[in-house]
Amino acid sequence: MKYIIIGAVAGGASTAARLRRLDEHAEIIMFEKGEYISYANCGLPYYIGDVIKDRNALLIQTASAFNKRFNIDVRTMTEVLAINPASKTVTAKNQITGKEYEENYDKLVLSPGADPIRPPLPGITNEGIFTLRNVNDTDHIKEFVQQKNVKKAVIIGAGFIGLEMAENLHSLGMDITVIEMGNQILAPLDFPIAAIVQQHIRSKGVNLLLNSAVTAFEKNNSKLNVLLKSGDEITADIVILSIGVKPDTRLPIKAGLKIGDAKGIWVNEYLQTSDPDIYAVGDAIEFKNPITNQSMNTYLAGPANKQGRICANNIVSGNVQKYNGAINTAIVKVFDMTVATAGTASKHLTKAEIKHIVSTTYSGSHAGYYPGAQEMSIQIAFSPKDGRLLSAQIAGYDGVDKRIDVLSSVIKRNSNIYELTEFEHAYAPPYSSAKDPVNMVGFVAENILQEKLKVFYWDQVATISDSDILLDIRSKEEFDKGFIPNAINIPIDELRDRISELDLNKNIYVYCLGGVRGYLAQQILKQNGYKKILNLSGGYQLWDICNKEIDQTKTAEITIA
Repeated sequence: MKYIIIGAVAGGASTAARLRRLDEHAEIIMFEKGEYISYANCGLPYYIGDVIKDRNALLIQTASAFNKRFNIDVRTMTEVLAINPASKTVTAKNQITGKEYEENYDKLVLSPGADPIRPPLPGITNEGIFTLRNVNDTDHIKEFVQQKNVKKAVIIGAGFIGLEMAENLHSLGMDITVIEMGNQILAPLDFPIAAIVQQHIRSKGVNLLLNSAVTAFEKNNSKLNVLLKSGDEITADIVILSIGVKPDTRLPIKAGLKIGDAKGIWVNEYLQTSDPDIYAVGDAIEFKNPITNQSMNTYLAGPANKQGRICANNIVSGNVQKYNGAINTAIVKVFDMTVATAGTASKHLTKAEIKHIVSTTYSGSHAGYYPGAQEMSIQIAFSPKDGRLLSAQIAGYDGVDKRIDVLSSVIKRNSNIYELTEFEHAYAPPYSSAKDPVNMVGFVAENILQEKLKVFYWDQVATISDSDILLDIRSKEEFDKGFIPNAINIPIDELRDRISELDLNKNIYVYCLGGVRGYLAQQILKQNGYKKILNLSGGYQLWDICNKEIDQTKTAEITIA
């Protein structure tokens, strides 16, 4: 058998290695148009920021080492120009010698990856404007930074790579402006969790401009002027485009392969394209989201590596293993904070017309009496019908990673919030509490499903009628430091004695700092004959952060307009 793989890195290289482990005698050729076959794509911003000092540490596997270990014919700097499914051949070009030639195959694997988006804006080809996708991009950015004495950087796009670049360039002493067309950072997140992280970014002195579109770039001596739709200009020494990526589908389109609704390579459950002898993996493919059942692209290394293994199994053994899709579990370090997500955000569930309930809780990273505990904010979305967990988002510091992995596992297995209430974690004071944050998420969600707890949300506060009661049950000291307009204050410890001050016939909207005391107040009122009592999910803390972010975004828009 002869296997050809087009594209290396995560998907292609993992497919090639697995093919060899399964078939020692097959002829395997892997084409890679770049110089490197396997590198730590996710580590590139940290090399630019000098967190990773050794460039060679980014190179996971060299072509020669891969060839020696796996006996695979690795052809770097060789671009495949065309696929000819009828004759089962590919046309390749050695980019060093210019020689073009054909190779035949029995089975072909496509792993072309994705291309960074570079919109056709005036001046986008000016010196000093970069995208970051591979090692060569990294080298160019690092060289430019070192040689040009860069002081001011503009990052366009507040996705994962954009924020990592903002942090790493900031650590080099640069003045940073992040420009995002949307109303929040990190599109996979819902606004409340994004707002928490945005406040942290602003606290670092980063100029964060939301709802802002770039229209052009102009060269001004050694500087760059970034022109905004508002009419304002921002001066920079360097610009990093982090607008996003799109599947590289040029080869499959020319070959007549099916392209899906999400503009990626269509594959079936066995990662087989519309041609039965051609498979595809990685960033270029699309697959149905396990939650929404809608076609989507996944630009993550983890799924690509797993696809490579499954693809090789199916090629050698004959479609024996199905790929079940990705729930897009992701995590990113944003300065001192960590933010993570798994599943489908509430805003996307709403768009897909999937009914769900949202709940926000706060917990310490470990036992409060053990030094160094830090708060993490966890938002989940779950089905009102059976409690199936649909998404989880966490913003915090220590311990975010292990909680998101637990929640991701529950989502991936189509399990529900009841499992969270009994989740058995490793507990010792430096690592957790007797009731882990994962348990607390489950307890609150269970109370909501069983209607022991009824909630309302930060963006519903403005809809509360003047004839209703907005009740702040925090202490007077907390209330005096800030409160929601029109609220009355009866501290939770005084509520039983002062309950007669509340009209039995009115709707009561209760809030505390995070939600726990509000739940207690709700139970007291409910068991004393009050009929409609709702507790603010996420409490005053979340309401305050979200409104501060809205106000700061509006202020920034006015300032630059």
